[in-house]
Amino acid sequence: MLRAENRDQLDAVTLPWRQEGLDIALVPTMGNLHAGHLALVEAAKQRAERVVTSIFVNPTQFGPGEDYKSYPRTLDADSAALESAGCDLLFTPGNGTMYPYGLDRAIRLGAPAGLATVLEGESRPGHFDGVITVVARLFNLVRPQLAIFGEKDYQQLLVIKHMTDDLGYGINIVPIATEREQSGLAMSSRNNYLEKTARKSAGRLYGELKDAAKLLENGSSDYLRIEKESASRLEKMGFQVDYVAVRRAEDLGLPGPGDRELRLLAAVRCGQTRLIDNVGLIRVGISDL
Repeated sequence: MLRAENRDQLDAVTLPWRQEGLDIALVPTMGNLHAGHLALVEAAKQRAERVVTSIFVNPTQFGPGEDYKSYPRTLDADSAALESAGCDLLFTPGNGTMYPYGLDRAIRLGAPAGLATVLEGESRPGHFDGVITVVARLFNLVRPQLAIFGEKDYQQLLVIKHMTDDLGYGINIVPIATEREQSGLAMSSRNNYLEKTARKSAGRLYGELKDAAKLLENGSSDYLRIEKESASRLEKMGFQVDYVAVRRAEDLGLPGPGDRELRLLAAVRCGQTRLIDNVGLIRVGISDL
C-alpha cells in the first residue's frame, strides 16, 4: 500500500493511474477504523481498479463542545488494517493540505437548506457545512470516479449526493449498507466511548427501529404516533432521545400517506455517547406511480 500526506505526493501516485485510464474509488474517513470502514474499502475494490482511503479528522464539522480534540487517532492500526484489506493508497493530509489558507480564511460551502437543516442539521448547526466542505476538497484533490459512503450516516449521504450533483462533479456516490455489531448496534468509531454493558444494550436502538419500521411497512401512516411511541419506548430503555423521525427516503421531507419509500431515523444518547441509526423501508400496498 502506498502513502501520501500532501498534494504533490498524492498526484505522483494518482496521475499515472488516470493516464492509464484506471477508475479510482475514494473512501473518505476520519480514521479509528472498524469493520464497517473495511466493508467500504471492499465495496470500493469491487467497483474500481484503484482504491484511495483518506484519513482526516476534519475540524470544520465539529461544533463547540464536541469531541474534535479527543476524537481517537489510531493511524498505525488503521494503516495496518487498510493494507490487509487491499487498499492501494492511504491519503493522510494535515490541516495545511486541506485548508492551505488556514481555517479562518478557508472558503466554506453551505449545505442545502431543508435537507441539511433538519434532524442532525438542527441538532448540530453547521455540521453539514463542514462535511461538504471537506468532501469537496477531497474530491478536488483525489479526483475519483466514485466515492463510497455508508448508510449509517444516511442524512450525510443525501447531503453529499446533493452537493456532488449541484456542483457537477460527475462522481458516482455509492451507498453501502450499515455494518452492525452482534447486538445490532451500528458500527461507529464513537462506540469505543461506550462502556461494555452499555455497548451491548445500545443495540436495542436498532431493535426498536426495526419494530417501528414493521408498522410502517404494513401500511400505517400515523407517522407522529409512531415517532412518539417509539421515542417513549427508547426512553424507558434508558436512552435520552434527541429525535425519532419518519421521513421520505429520497429527501428527508415529511412523508404523506401515499409515500412508498421511507426512512426511519433516530439519534439518542446512551450515557454520554451520542448514537445515530436508521432503517429503510418500503410500504406494502403503496403504488410506485
